[in-house]
Amino acid sequence: MSQKKQPSGAQMRDFRDHPRKGAIHMINLLKFHDRAQYQAGETDDADVTGREAYLRYGAAVGKIVAGLGGRIVWSGQPEVVFIGDDGDLWDEVVVVEYPTRDAFLQMIAMPEYHAAHVHREAGLAHQQLIQCRPGGDAIS
Repeated sequence: MSQKKQPSGAQMRDFRDHPRKGAIHMINLLKFHDRAQYQAGETDDADVTGREAYLRYGAAVGKIVAGLGGRIVWSGQPEVVFIGDDGDLWDEVVVVEYPTRDAFLQMIAMPEYHAAHVHREAGLAHQQLIQCRPGGDAIS
C-alpha cells in the first residue's frame, strides 16, 4: 500500500493532459492519522485527531469547490468489507464532482487551497485519489 499523499510528476501530467473534456468525479479514499501530525508553529490548536485536522481542510476546500461550480456527490464511512481483505484500510470515502479538469487544476493552484493544505497533510496518513468519468454502463 502506497503512503503517498501527493501525485508524482507523471500522474500530474497524465491528469492534466487527459483528452476527455467535461465533468470529472474525484474518488477520495482517505486514511487518517490517529493524532494530527502538524509541524511546530503550523496551527495554534494542533492537539486534534487526524480526522479533525482533515475536517478543517475539508471546510475550506468545500467552499473553493463550490465557488468553482463543483459539489460533493457522496461521502461515507466504510463499515464492512464484503469482498476483499482490506478491512481497516479506509476511514472515509468522498466523491467530488468538478465541472472540468481545468477547474480542479485551478483549485490546486489557488492560494486559499495552499493555506488549507497544512490541515490535509497533518490529518492524512495516506490516500488514493482517482479521477473518473461520470456515468458508466457496467450496471444498467
